[in-house]
Amino acid sequence: MDIKEIARIIGFEYSGKSFEVSGINTLKDASSNEISFVTNPKYFKDVEDSKAGAIIVSSHTASSVPSSSIALIVDEPYLMMAKLSKYFAPPIEDIDAPKAQIGEGTNVSQKAEIASGTVVGKNCTIMAGVYIGSNCVIGDNTILYPNVVVYRDCKIGSDCIIHANTTIGSDGFGFATNKMGEHTKIYQNGNVVIEDDVEIGSATTIDRAVFKTTLIKKGVRIDNLVQIGHNCEIGEYAVLVSQTGLAGSSKLGRNVVMGGQSATSGHLEVAAFNTFAARSGITKSIKESGGTFAGFPLMEHKLWLKLQGKLARLIK
Repeated sequence: MDIKEIARIIGFEYSGKSFEVSGINTLKDASSNEISFVTNPKYFKDVEDSKAGAIIVSSHTASSVPSSSIALIVDEPYLMMAKLSKYFAPPIEDIDAPKAQIGEGTNVSQKAEIASGTVVGKNCTIMAGVYIGSNCVIGDNTILYPNVVVYRDCKIGSDCIIHANTTIGSDGFGFATNKMGEHTKIYQNGNVVIEDDVEIGSATTIDRAVFKTTLIKKGVRIDNLVQIGHNCEIGEYAVLVSQTGLAGSSKLGRNVVMGGQSATSGHLEVAAFNTFAARSGITKSIKESGGTFAGFPLMEHKLWLKLQGKLARLIK
């Protein structure tokens, strides 16, 4: 889209030089032919160093936009980004892509559907009811059990096992709300990448990224009924037990273990080799490795056990 058309859509008067905008991206990752936005004070520091061709900002942060970028000043930057996101969304299915390629030794059920542009590796098993969207990549020796759904543009590595009714690449829970309380969908234009030797239980959902990738690294084990939000990153050999929920942009290090019904709030990082007991609630980043935690508010597991003991004595 031309920058002047983008300005018109979001209600900003722009009379400068035209250029073609290829997409929306984060402040850190945007290139000179992309636009970005800022609304969360946590990311104000990234404005000055951004290489974005244009940045959607409020009047309060417009002065921080570098001279190499165009400041598109609006009252509600987040809402305007949501409004624009649909213009950069790919089609649901790419009907013009070449016919799907199926590797030697792969068994695809007659009741499965593989969309155009997808490549499936060797010796895979694709069972009944499976749907794989356009332009996906499935590695060798991977098993997709009945009714697994993989949305377009997602990648699954080799030697993976994905159990029945799991969904990979569905839209993240993203919307912007205006002053009247009305919601505008934020189109999720990234993807999901699952590396090699990952096993995912049944009825689990892994949301695609708003931009870039939701990443599940090598060797991860995910139980049934787990929810992983958009733009999350799960480190190598992490273990997520049933009914765990990760809010968007959570980042777990290598070998993190999360017990049943534990959860994170969004935009935090957990260092490697930390363990969380069932129903733990993680609301802040944890930078040190090797801890064991429990409870909500979160505390060290030993302290949580002492607290439960004292509470039990109080009610006797």
